Amino acid sequence: MARYSQEFKEKIVQKMMPPNAQSIAQIHRDTGVSEPTLYNWRNQYKNAGRAVPADPSNPENWSAEDKLAVVIETACLNEQALSEYCRKKELYLVSIHKPSVLRIPTT
Repeated sequence: MARYSQEFKEKIVQKMMPPNAQSIAQIHRDTGVSEPTLYNWRNQYKNAGRAVPADPSNPENWSAEDKLAVVIETACLNEQALSEYCRKKELYLVSIHKPSVLRIPTT
């Protein structure tokens, strides 16, 4: 079993996040890291509270946890900081402000 440094893992997980938002299959082809390992790393970051959407291109398909993470991350941002956040994450501002997109289902 291969061992990877924390720095390497972070670089790879960053590739999964916007603005890069590469698929796990693509990262596997580029790096040789197995897909189950990549899914595991992504899930570890998600469980730690970092927003790593499964489908960064379509916020309507995000899980409730991903939606909540974006709401929390952007709650205290002013307009300029929110715009910068959206650019870094390759999100449209309207996606964050659209209530139906970020509606979190209640149980």
